[in-house]
Amino acid sequence: MAHLTFLIDQGCLSSAVCGSVDAFSIANMMWLFLRGGTGAPLFRTSITSADGKPVLANGGIMLQPDSSITDARDLDIIVIPAYLPPFDLENQRTETLCAWLREQHEKGVTIAATCTGTFLLARSGLLDGKTATTNWQFAPMFKRMFPSVDLRADRILTEDHGIYCTGAATAFMDLCLHLIEKFGSEDLARICSKTLLIDPDRQSQSPYIMYDFWKNHTDDAVLKSQNWMEAHYASPITLDDIAGAAGLSPRHFIRRFKKATGEPPIAYLQLLRIENAKRKLESTRDSVNEITWNVGYEDINSFRRLFKKHTGLSPKEYRNKFARQPMAPYR
Repeated sequence: MAHLTFLIDQGCLSSAVCGSVDAFSIANMMWLFLRGGTGAPLFRTSITSADGKPVLANGGIMLQPDSSITDARDLDIIVIPAYLPPFDLENQRTETLCAWLREQHEKGVTIAATCTGTFLLARSGLLDGKTATTNWQFAPMFKRMFPSVDLRADRILTEDHGIYCTGAATAFMDLCLHLIEKFGSEDLARICSKTLLIDPDRQSQSPYIMYDFWKNHTDDAVLKSQNWMEAHYASPITLDDIAGAAGLSPRHFIRRFKKATGEPPIAYLQLLRIENAKRKLESTRDSVNEITWNVGYEDINSFRRLFKKHTGLSPKEYRNKFARQPMAPYR
């Protein structure tokens, strides 16, 4: 039996804790069903906090722990839930939790962090030099704060030397399915995915990523060029055109643009076009060819390749996944 212990603290998201506990309870029920009602459950779950006292989670939900971290026993896997920003990682309470996580990992306990819980895990140093993922919306912040971590923000789930990380929000369910298969069987994971209505083969966050186009900087010339690209992205644009809109020479402009946004100008323009194509696929019935031309591309095959590179899906697959369908009449 695998014992999963959820490490809760003030402001954590209760969904990853309660949702996971429910998932493992369902897995236990299905496991006994597959075995004709005989045998022991696969999973045991418990909740721990720094001092053993109840924790007020995000949204005013009170979580009751089973123990303090000093009293927690028989640990197999520790799971860290997500937190909403701002992330307060410079305090004594965080130091206490990080020291405990390091101590447990040295004892061979597996550590898992879901969504932005990876920030706490990275603060402990346990992710240094390791592959990890996190909520895609906070990936740029994570990279700045923890440059020694090999962040793969496109991944739904990573595992490196006994440490798991998951992507955004409901990706904790992907961790649950992985552990259900690891400690149970493929058949059990398949049944649980259907029971919980979870797509079992999600591999990437890429289809879900929305780019914010990095305007939170102080370079007015670069900001001017960004606004100009937003107004002209559907037209044939050259680097000289973009630099001219900023009033800078191309060579000087490239350097300043990348410093301000983190992307070269042409790569930024590609992302801008892809993001607009995504919106059109989601909200219109225009053909893929029409959308290709309307976002500034003439070569349809090149656009398809570029679109799949950034989203992991073809334009048709993306539309099938994200376009809102009218709800069928209830009968």
